[in-house]
Amino acid sequence: MAATFLSPLVDKPGARLALRNIRTGRIVADRLLPALDSQTRRTGLLTHTSLEDGEAMVIAPTSAVHTWFMKFAIDVAFVARDGRVLKARDTVRPWRMTGAFGGFAVIEMRAGSLAAADTARGDVLEVVEL
Repeated sequence: MAATFLSPLVDKPGARLALRNIRTGRIVADRLLPALDSQTRRTGLLTHTSLEDGEAMVIAPTSAVHTWFMKFAIDVAFVARDGRVLKARDTVRPWRMTGAFGGFAVIEMRAGSLAAADTARGDVLEVVEL
């Protein structure tokens, strides 16, 4: 994968990494579940029954996701290669599909997480080491 805001996920496997909103300085998620290969992107959150506060699945590369067969609603942020949030959707329920033109990665979090972290379209996210 070419250099992107997600490079630390690839370059530092096993490191304790978090997703931080540059505008607010707030940690959006402090437990990242990377889905960066074909198998993990296909599986996504389908095997999960929930996400904990502070937990986020990072799916890349992709510009669209579906929630078919999922057991819970999620917040979704579509992010460009530089970490800029292109689109944010809150409380996407099961059996939906959503995407963003030009998206590179999708951040999936527990419903309510985007509002709780004050994260919206136009914000820039970065992966930082804790």
